[in-house]
Amino acid sequence: MECEDRNCPKHGALATRGAVLEGTVVSDKMQNTVVVQRDRFVKVKKYDRFKRSTSKLPAHNPPCIGAKVGDIVKIMECRKLSKTVSFVVVEVTGKDEDASPKDKTKTLKKSDSKKEAKNG
Repeated sequence: MECEDRNCPKHGALATRGAVLEGTVVSDKMQNTVVVQRDRFVKVKKYDRFKRSTSKLPAHNPPCIGAKVGDIVKIMECRKLSKTVSFVVVEVTGKDEDASPKDKTKTLKKSDSKKEAKNG
């Protein structure tokens, strides 16, 4: 499938370079842009332990790839496409079942109703 996006790394003229990162799409509400969340561990030197850290990166989402919320994607660094976007989605590698926010709200509501039934 050929796309008409000139900022597509496969079909357009956008050159990718530098960092190759992997993360989960947490938002796809913008036009041709997704927000990718990366979870990682950072060592705390003082306590000789690790803490969990997350970062969110906006990335260009070409129409031929079409990543949605909950997809695990591979993103690559490219030239600045806008004020905040300097990464592009290269491929969708899988589906993260824990990442869909709609399912989390449903499970929270079910557990809350069970607690209310026990209490009252």
